[in-house]
Amino acid sequence: MTVFQAAVLGVVQGLTEFLPISSSAHIILVRDLLGWEAGAAEIPFDVVCHLGTLLAILLYFRDDVAALIVAAPAALTGQPGDTARLGRLIVIATVPLALVGWLFGDVIERLRTPAVAAAALSVGAVAMLLAERVASRRRDGASLSMVEAAALGLAQAAALVPGVSRSGAVITAALVTGLRREEGARFAFLLGIPAILGAGARVAWTLGPNGLSDHTTVLLVGFAASGVVGYLAVAGLLRYLASHTLNIFAYYRLALAAALGIWLA
Repeated sequence: MTVFQAAVLGVVQGLTEFLPISSSAHIILVRDLLGWEAGAAEIPFDVVCHLGTLLAILLYFRDDVAALIVAAPAALTGQPGDTARLGRLIVIATVPLALVGWLFGDVIERLRTPAVAAAALSVGAVAMLLAERVASRRRDGASLSMVEAAALGLAQAAALVPGVSRSGAVITAALVTGLRREEGARFAFLLGIPAILGAGARVAWTLGPNGLSDHTTVLLVGFAASGVVGYLAVAGLLRYLASHTLNIFAYYRLALAAALGIWLA
């Protein structure tokens, strides 16, 4: 992997991790279309790009994260309080992802193909368009129930299939529950913290203690690119969703799926 390839893939990861267009689909497509083989650097590179996007979301939501850490004992013991309750909602919503990833990890790896990504991009686009039609968009995040949080967690778990999009699935499901778009996005991003951390830790564990020590330059480039672009993507999407629909992302997904289908044919 060259420094240029690392920079491009880092930008793609940072941008698509948070926009509802699927990071896994885009990484698969970029590598397949351009024939970029990362070789021994592929797994550690994926880890550092996830760490870059994790740092981006931690920095953007630093006040929320700090409040959640302080409120963690209250959240775990069932005490009242808005922040403690939010912590419990995030824990509940994380459970489906952990279970699906643990039980079906091997199956999910076999789904990482352009054909599956194209199909999932299309299905996700249709779901977004339908959600925009039926959503009331009157509720805020504080009104989420535990059952609804679990449903959003199931939506996040579905995003293990390449092409679904973790943020897209959660925001779409949040719209169906009546949440405003920006509120759904905020919950999706906060919910993404344990998800991204868990995914990075799982892969890093398989690498062993020296797994990240090689390919230092490309790893640093990927980390920096994904982090900077990820931060800008989070900030930009939240501002955009405050006054715009998901339609543009749905149409983009349909166009990309169609182009991919033609290429595969």
